[in-house]
Amino acid sequence: MKKEIYINESMGETRIAILEDDRLVEVYVEKQDQQRMVGNIYKGAVENVIPGMQAAFVDIGYSINAFLPFSEIQNSSFLPDVVLDKKTSDKQEVDNNRNVELSSGQDIFVQVIKEPFASKGPRVTTEISLPGRFLVLVPGVNYVGLSKKIWDKYERRRLKKLCSKMREKKVGLVVRTIAEGKSDDILKNDYDMLISHWKKLEEKSKKSKTPALVYEDLETASSVIRDLLTSDVDKIIIDSKKIFRRLQNYIEDVTPNMGNRLQRYKLKIPIFESMGIEDEIAKLMRPKVWLKSGAYLIIEKTEAMVVVDVNSGRFVGKKLHEQNSFKINLEAAREIARQLRLRDLSGLIVIDFIDMVKEDNKRKIYNEMRKELKKDRAKVAVSPISDFGILEMTRQRIRLSLLDSMSEVCPTCFGSGRIISKDTLITRIDHWLRRYKIQKNDLRLRLQLHPENADYILNEKKTVLRGLMWKHFTKLKIEENTEITRDEFRFIHPKTNVDITEELELGKNK
Repeated sequence: MKKEIYINESMGETRIAILEDDRLVEVYVEKQDQQRMVGNIYKGAVENVIPGMQAAFVDIGYSINAFLPFSEIQNSSFLPDVVLDKKTSDKQEVDNNRNVELSSGQDIFVQVIKEPFASKGPRVTTEISLPGRFLVLVPGVNYVGLSKKIWDKYERRRLKKLCSKMREKKVGLVVRTIAEGKSDDILKNDYDMLISHWKKLEEKSKKSKTPALVYEDLETASSVIRDLLTSDVDKIIIDSKKIFRRLQNYIEDVTPNMGNRLQRYKLKIPIFESMGIEDEIAKLMRPKVWLKSGAYLIIEKTEAMVVVDVNSGRFVGKKLHEQNSFKINLEAAREIARQLRLRDLSGLIVIDFIDMVKEDNKRKIYNEMRKELKKDRAKVAVSPISDFGILEMTRQRIRLSLLDSMSEVCPTCFGSGRIISKDTLITRIDHWLRRYKIQKNDLRLRLQLHPENADYILNEKKTVLRGLMWKHFTKLKIEENTEITRDEFRFIHPKTNVDITEELELGKNK
């Protein structure tokens, strides 16, 4: 499988695209004024403890307090893809630490594991980990963890023995997949670098007043390279001179034999446009996803969950309904797994497949989803398809979805995706006038509308306009105003030129 990474930097943001066999599979976006927080370590203060929520809120200097669930107090379960060495792990110590009692005002070290979202602060854990190129340092515990993807038993034995020998007391280590086959010296250098970072962190924390940032993880571009730069990556192409030099120095330090895979993009055509990535990203902003068969998906994201609907669309099958449904669902399952990864959708996800009768077909679709989701680095949990054709799953959230990173809520529709019809707007104008005439006795008013609505009333609804004026005994002068939206109207007093719409609080879609 051919794997390529493209990095684009502009004035507003840094974007990273990962292609597998020339197909876009992952996109990362980091805004220049919103640096990522995941991986950062803070010396914080417990603001309050809420036993009913089984959580505490910690002041880390961010505008919203961080959320610390009791389950994240010395809980190693969030470490991905790791099997603990039972012989060297101190399980009793971990279990005891889960019962630590927190009190308001207490200083505490926490690490961000999920980015803040909307009105929610960042999610944090007390189990600190410092990721390196080949190893992950976990201070304060006694275990050695090995990646599940290291299959060779002799290599696992070598790595476990080496890490157990070189690690200090009260320091745990996790061996990453990429460490397989690396020499003892390379792994020892990675360990020494991590220990050095940890000691600097401790020194900085002693001098810092709470709250304080005591360790800042790599920015998105560098962290992606650190986590994804494996032997199967064919090339990394970057259009930024600054990022190129930074990553060049990083690769020379940790894996110099892969330095030739780093390339600088120098053409005038933007890198994402030349590779067709820009068009693909634009499609990710839309809810509808077309499949090759003519069927399509509708992907709707809400605050609480993600809903995916599979539709037959233009698909014209030549077989029976059950076989046609199975064929569409099979294609949809593969594309849904890709879209979840691409759009970085997380939380509870509900997928409504086309109805199938045979249990064997449902099981095949379920197994196909699980197989495709194995390509995803985020943690997922999938349940079988129900009698109603619904598949439920969850996907780990670490950062904002692509939609949240690259777009804002529409100030006109406020996220609904729709605006009121022209006739409903006329009804609102009628109600406004009815209320206004109870209090006032003005015979003339200026009514300002979006040009499209003004044209609609003046040319297609002349009778309705005359009816409004007779009904409320008020002369209305219709005016175009390009600064207001299609579902707004404004009433202006002709003598004072004052906007009186808000007097009755009926003018805008609140």
